Formats: sequence, structure tokens, C-alpha cells
Amino acid sequence: MKAIVSSSAVGGLTAAYPPGSLVLTDQFIDRTHGRPDTFFDQGSVQHLAAADPFDPELHRVARAALTVAGEDFLPTGTAVVIQGPRFSTRAESLWHQAQGWSIVGMTGHPEASLARELELCYTSLTLVTDLDAGAETGEGVSHDEVLRVFAANVDRLRGVLFDAVAALPANGERDCLCVNALGGMNPGFELP
Repeated sequence: MKAIVSSSAVGGLTAAYPPGSLVLTDQFIDRTHGRPDTFFDQGSVQHLAAADPFDPELHRVARAALTVAGEDFLPTGTAVVIQGPRFSTRAESLWHQAQGWSIVGMTGHPEASLARELELCYTSLTLVTDLDAGAETGEGVSHDEVLRVFAANVDRLRGVLFDAVAALPANGERDCLCVNALGGMNPGFELP
């Protein structure tokens, strides 16, 4: 199976997504700028479906790996992807929270979109390392806090990622939107 199971550290936007939580991201909001986010910026323009940017079958594989590992996790989450490398201001964090978004981070877009253009299955397992800009607590997030929580949970995250990859179909068979994302269109470049 041609697939990407990604991971990243994110901030939780509400107490429902506390530090130490594992989240299977299923949607994203792009708040980035200036990042190359398509392979179709020269020549042929292709418009690919993006309503569900994370592959549902790969999402199920990751969810099963989390369940088998006995992990308590959040099966859905909308990530707002910010430019970085700075963390959110308090006003931005509160705005993200007011929009109903779950987590905030600096990765996930354009990765999910680029994977779709390459007809690769893609899902994301995120680790919440902080409450973004003190969305609930009134405190600001620090780089040291992120590193401390990530270090305390990296073995959990690594174990589940390895289990999810090991559970991928060995025969390479795929029956999903990703495998035919281009719908037979010639992309104008050689796919890997």
C-alpha cells in the first residue's frame, strides 16, 4: 500500500484535547502562506477532491492500532495549520477555539494535499503537547513545555505508528479515493 502515516506535535484548543492526548486528525484549515502546495503549478492544472483530505481507510487502520495498543485517543480532530515557526498569540488561539477547531499546529498542510496529488493515502496521528496560548488556562505555551510533553509521550506515539504501518495491507491493494485522485488525468510529470 502506498501510504503515509504522519505524526506531529500540536496544541489543544480546548480542555477536550489536553496535553498528552493522541488525536486522529480528519480535517484541516489552512492558515499558511507562501508554502508550495501543489505539483500542478506549471502547465496542466488539476482540481482534486479535498472534502476529506485524510484517507478514511488509513484512518481506520490507525484507529485499530490505537485500540489494540489500549490507547485512550480522540478519533477526530480539525487541525488549524498555522505558518509558524512562532506559536499563536492569545487572540489567535481564542479565535481558533471560537471557530470550533480542535487542535493547532504547523504541519499537515500542504502534506495531505500533496499526498493526494501523488495518489498516496495519507493520515495523521497527532500528539497534543500543550493548550495553545493558554486557551483554557490563561498561560502561554513555551518551547520547553512542548519538548517536555513530547519526550514523555514519544514512545507511545512511536509504538502506535509502527503498529499502524505493520497493519497496512501487504499486497498493496487499495480501493479508495486516493488511488484514483487524478481520475486518469495525465499529471504532466512522472508520479513516483
